Amino acid sequence: MTTVILLRHGRTTANAGGILAGWTPGVQLDEAGQAQVAAVGERLAKVPLAAVVSSPLERCVQTASAVTAGRDLELRTDDRLGEARYGDWTGRTIKELAKEPLWKVVQQHPSAAVFPGPEGEGLAQTQARAVAAVRAVNAELGPDAVWLACSHGDVIKAVLADALGLHLDQFQRIVVDPASISVITYTETRPFVARINDTGGDVSALIPAPKKRGRRKASSDAVVGGGSGAPA
Repeated sequence: MTTVILLRHGRTTANAGGILAGWTPGVQLDEAGQAQVAAVGERLAKVPLAAVVSSPLERCVQTASAVTAGRDLELRTDDRLGEARYGDWTGRTIKELAKEPLWKVVQQHPSAAVFPGPEGEGLAQTQARAVAAVRAVNAELGPDAVWLACSHGDVIKAVLADALGLHLDQFQRIVVDPASISVITYTETRPFVARINDTGGDVSALIPAPKKRGRRKASSDAVVGGGSGAPA
């Protein structure tokens, strides 16, 4: 089983101002966001990570750097984990965009939403590239690895929808707050979603148990009745 911790970047000046930042360069964490990522870095300090891979945008690099601080671990970037390419919507206010006809499509039928302009992409494309990135790192690191991907709200929601077996049109039902973690464990036959939008829970369950000789291979089966949870 390979486990990925999906970390959304901390709050930015654009988030606070109600602006859709997209791929706008130079968008930084605000004071609240800096405090958020410092806290999440402390929360995850004892979780052994095989890799940290980030969107190349500054707000994610800032956030991921708080996780790699003090670790002998290189911070990698991958464009496929970058923000949705909102095209001509980039830099506009959410209040203004909510009046656009496309807004209802994004809300009600996001799989059909394609953002306007030469730089715009469809949300289905966003999901496809992000899921491909996660699965590529899973294959690279192999079973039993725990790694972290730092990305953006819509991107993480799209990856979670895929793992949950939800059509992309349902992804707006998922909430992913700034500096929250969501956790997916991938097995041979299916992913298991362990956490969504966790902003303060205990993370000791993310620390792999010591390997034991003769330990049985992890099962892809769900436990009927729900199981006993992580060891106390």
